Amino acid sequence: MMSNPDKLIIFDTTLRDGEQSPGASMTKEEKLRIARALEKLRVDVIEAGFPIASPGDFDAVRAVARAIKESTVCGLARAAEKDIDRAGEALREANSGRIHTFIATSPIHMERKLRMTPDQVVEQAVWAVKRARNLIDNVEFSAEDAGRSDIDFLCRIFEQAIAAGATTINVPDTVGYNLPHQFGETIRTLIERIPNSDKAIFSVHCHNDLGLASANSLAAVMNGARQVECTINGLGERAGNASLEEVVMAVRTRRDIFSCDSDLDTTQIVNCSRMVSGITGFPVQPNKAIVGANAFAHEAGIHQDGVLKSRETYEIMRAEDVGWSQNRMVLGKHSGRNAFRARLLELGADFASEEELNEAFRSFKELADKKHEIFDDDLLALVNDAGFSAENERVNLVSLKVCSETGEVPKAAVVLTVDGSEKTGHAAGSGPVDAAFKAIESIVRTDSVLELYSVNAITSGTDAQGEVTVRVQKAGRIVNGQGADTDIVIASAKAYVNAFNKLMRSERRAHPQLGDV
Repeated sequence: MMSNPDKLIIFDTTLRDGEQSPGASMTKEEKLRIARALEKLRVDVIEAGFPIASPGDFDAVRAVARAIKESTVCGLARAAEKDIDRAGEALREANSGRIHTFIATSPIHMERKLRMTPDQVVEQAVWAVKRARNLIDNVEFSAEDAGRSDIDFLCRIFEQAIAAGATTINVPDTVGYNLPHQFGETIRTLIERIPNSDKAIFSVHCHNDLGLASANSLAAVMNGARQVECTINGLGERAGNASLEEVVMAVRTRRDIFSCDSDLDTTQIVNCSRMVSGITGFPVQPNKAIVGANAFAHEAGIHQDGVLKSRETYEIMRAEDVGWSQNRMVLGKHSGRNAFRARLLELGADFASEEELNEAFRSFKELADKKHEIFDDDLLALVNDAGFSAENERVNLVSLKVCSETGEVPKAAVVLTVDGSEKTGHAAGSGPVDAAFKAIESIVRTDSVLELYSVNAITSGTDAQGEVTVRVQKAGRIVNGQGADTDIVIASAKAYVNAFNKLMRSERRAHPQLGDV
């Protein structure tokens, strides 16, 4: 990679930094599905997680390392012995692995968080890189909060990290503080002033607190950075990370400006976006660049006339190049299992077992009886639906009956299985969904707080599936639940049950930016 200055390396951290978004936690199986989609997208590096965070995170990183053959699989580690060793163990079976170790370098972080002197930070960074190199050849070093760090100190610590064996040097704008011209100048200065800068790839990891993550990343590329760390849909902590689809398509569309390009198969971008949105429960806003529903839509008469005469009048890239299509499939209730599976494979979805395929196909047949037309988004919703995508669920929805009429208090009766035992709950509420949720809570009794309730129509028409996302919180733990159905009340109940199952099996995880090294 270092010998090819025309190559832009795409480092996807959806499974690590993206998962740190409150409520975006993923199961091992969900991480594997996304990792396979990223591999199909031809992402260069997949940061699969933070192995020391929890046993579940370790297992997920190890599973991704075993499954992925074409992309490099990366594990995050603080500059600490236990972190680095744990990451090395998780990546042991990777076809191509990388340890990504980091320590904070800004004055405020060194003084108030680490309580270390600059000399101690440099010593710890060098030690961490050397220890990681004893386990694996591919080591990335990051200076956390580099965007607010002293440039002389960055030159010093990066020079010594490269000398210690770091093959990638990452310059994060951890809190999204920089402006594009400023950040680009920082990258250019580092590359020019560090004597051994030619021995490593320079990378950037930008956050979106001021809405500038993609702009800062592109400014860095224009000034010599050759790796960008980003996420699908811009998912990430706080306001999110640089958006993979925005960075990749900006570089590819503006080849008159950029002297490099990625190797991504951009036709897979929309499929990856839908999958990540479905698994995390974070919907994509309609006007989101590249992957939003309106990204290639034209309503104004002048625009429509221009596009009809020449697409280039209002479109700077082709919708097909990022994976948009007419979103229409010909499968129906008479279609067979092989055609069903083949179409989902084209959409980037796969099944872990024949049992999961059979359950999805059964749900497809039920949906085909309800809907006249079935679209690709309907299929993806089936795959993401909690009814068969989660493993070993403790709570399952058996049936729901809701009565709602003008002038009467809505009432709900629900039947659940809890750890294999069937239980019935009844409740009244201010509306049918409220009554259904209270009936479910009367059985499960989690004492959690509902923080978000969101409804999204998957496709158009009155027979469209409704996709419901809920976010619940208990004792500081936040999880998302999702459900889809042509009946919005049933979709709501599925989402609520899905959230409870995640809450029951979620575990406390360490955070990579908390705790002493």
